Order: sequence, then structure tokens, then C-alpha cells
Amino acid sequence: MTAKQVGQNSHINAEKLPVSVVIVNYNAGAILADCVAAVYDAAKEIIVVDNASTDSSLSELTARFSTDTRLKLIATGSNLGFAAGCNIGIAASTAPYILFLNPDCLPEKQSLRRMVQVLESNPQIGMTGGFLINPDGTEQGGGRRAIPTPWRAFVRASGLYRLNKYWPQLFFDFHLHRQPLPKAPVEAEAISGALMLVRRTAIDNVGNWDEGYFLHCEDLDWCMRFRQKGWKIIFVPDAPVIHHQGTCSRARPFFVAWHKHKGMLRFYRKFFRNNYSSILSGVIACGVWLRLSATLLFYSTRYLYKLLKFRDG
Repeated sequence: MTAKQVGQNSHINAEKLPVSVVIVNYNAGAILADCVAAVYDAAKEIIVVDNASTDSSLSELTARFSTDTRLKLIATGSNLGFAAGCNIGIAASTAPYILFLNPDCLPEKQSLRRMVQVLESNPQIGMTGGFLINPDGTEQGGGRRAIPTPWRAFVRASGLYRLNKYWPQLFFDFHLHRQPLPKAPVEAEAISGALMLVRRTAIDNVGNWDEGYFLHCEDLDWCMRFRQKGWKIIFVPDAPVIHHQGTCSRARPFFVAWHKHKGMLRFYRKFFRNNYSSILSGVIACGVWLRLSATLLFYSTRYLYKLLKFRDG
């Protein structure tokens, strides 16, 4: 490392990193305070944007950090969605780097410092993401992935991804967590919006989150736009973060499924409509709605089963 690089990275070992943490909360419960505590010692400021939570998450948070001026709470007054909440956090932030962090994520002690170190290793890096793991220690899907183009989505949905080992170029599986974990930071087409450390100057160049998405696929959208502008996206395997996935959405499966599939359609129309014929685009749309129907049927059947089982008990 050169003397110049040492000077640039001197804050890596400092008490506070030049990072504004933005957490969009909606009924995350007690884990919200744990999430804030996990980054409390490292970040310059922590901004919690609350989308009209009705649980005890905010009261537990304020009770735990009642005197801390580095913690900013912003109440939106209604549920504006994830992308809109992130944009509110951007406007309120002051640091040159912004960590977008889900309230159900618990970064390990040195993970944020490591992500900052990698971000600063190359001025062309626009964002870094850490190693998302399940509570049982296994790698979680979505932390590193390829863009799910319509063809890749079809390969995945049809089960043709099982032929990946024979014809990897044709039947590529965009779920990269099934591949061996890299030993060093690597470039990825996309990382998860649950954990994104982003350079502010890159945001100024690319633009904010697309608020046309309410929940899901807005992170893929942002990754696409970053890469279109020439910014690199880096997955950092030695920055582990435990993600209790679904904490904020588990109680509303129908609502989440609707917005997830709606987001998928917006994503495909926005980036791939001009690359496919109108007939094929129609087939893709039908496939998304069929997938939504199957998902809703599954949740309905499960709900009725639990209801009948409760009555019988």
C-alpha cells in the first residue's frame, strides 16, 4: 500500500467511519435496536426512517438510545415503501458513504470497516455488499447474484438450471450463493438491498432509488443503473452479516407477494422490453402473473390448513 493509500484509508482504524447508516423500518420489533447496536460503534450517524410502524420497535429503540444525538428518527406518517424510505434517508444523511441496512440485519463487528476498505480500494467501485448468512450459518440467497434476465428467470422457474453443470453458459443459475464462496472480494452484477454500502458521488451520478417500486426488485434496478453508468459492484465475502430474512414482512405474505411480482414486471419492462418481441414480453408477463397466482394459492391453502387445525384443536 502506498503512502497516499495509507492517508486515504487512515480512518479505517479510527473510532467512527464516514458512514451514514440508513435503516427503513416497518414493524421490525426488538431486532431493530439490535441492528442499530451492531453498527453503533462504527458509524458516524444512524438514520431510522419509520414507515408508520404500529409495533414496539421505535419505543424499544428510543429507550435503548434515548440520549444519543447520532441517532436520527424520521417518521414518514404512512408506509411509503422501501425505496421512498431509502431516499428520505439519503436526503437526511451527511457522510460520503451510505449504508442501506435492513432492520433484521446484524453485521459482525468488523464487517462495516471491511466494506469501507474495499469501497475505497478503487474509485470506480460504487457499492459493496457483505456476506449475508442465515442464523444457522449458511449463505443466504441474494447477497451475490447475477441479474435475472427473462431467459435466466425462465431457466430458474422451469428447473432447467439443473443443467448448469453441463451447459453453464446456456442454463446459467443466477443464484450465485450455490457456488463456492470466493476467497477475496469479487465483482458481482447485483447485491442485496438488505446490505448496500454506497458511495454518495455514485448516487449523485446514477440517481436515487426508483420509488416506482414499493417492495422488492428496487435493489436490482439500482444495480442495473449503477452498472450502466460504469460503476463496479463488489461482493465482500469476509464481511459477514446475519440476516433474519422476512422479519418485517412475515405477517403480510399476500401483500408482499403482490408487490414482489408487481416489482418484477416493472423491472422487466424497464430494462428488457426493447430487447424482446411484444409476444415474448406478453409471455413473460403471463409467467409472472401465473407465479403470483401459484404463490397466493400456496399461502391461502396454508392459512386455511392452520385455521382448520386450530379449530379442530
